[in-house]
Amino acid sequence: MPTGVHLRDARQQLFDAAERVLLRDGPNGLTSRAVTDEAGCAKGVLHRHFADFDAFLAGLVLDRAAQLEMQSSALRESAGTGTVAGNLTAALATLFGPVPVAIIPLITFRDALRTRLREARPGGGIAILAEATTGVAAYLAAERELGRIAADADIDSLTLSLVGGGHLLFTDREAPGPPDTAAVERFVAVAVADVVQRRPRR
Repeated sequence: MPTGVHLRDARQQLFDAAERVLLRDGPNGLTSRAVTDEAGCAKGVLHRHFADFDAFLAGLVLDRAAQLEMQSSALRESAGTGTVAGNLTAALATLFGPVPVAIIPLITFRDALRTRLREARPGGGIAILAEATTGVAAYLAAERELGRIAADADIDSLTLSLVGGGHLLFTDREAPGPPDTAAVERFVAVAVADVVQRRPRR
């Protein structure tokens, strides 16, 4: 590959290249050589910006987690609009989109990466799932304040059901691609049925 290629925003271009490799070849295909080949630059470019490959991967995960944080904020802001089930259905499709779903096993199988993530942020060992959990919990709490779900709703348990079940729904699949919207809607409707039905009548 050319060694004189100048990357104007090298970190972001390397992250984008890593994302493409991850989606195409999976976690096992994500190597420093694969990333720099995809980015069209010399391998040394990556090491000029990161101490080692695990530092690069930690940067990639935290960058994508920050993008999920913005999507989680949009979910919180949707409280009081539409339906609770509809908002959560749309949110899960985003929070468990192709990139987050591909990153989770990468974190799971790389001990050194989890260590870097924990050092970078509290509870950051599984940063993608942590961001999804935080966003869903904040949304449910806002809906409880608005009276759209039961006042005694157990937010922590409901969040774990939605995030854990959503993760399985989007990852434990034989068919290619994500589940269809109807399947996600059915899952969410069952998960929130009790707290929505028990809300006070107004």
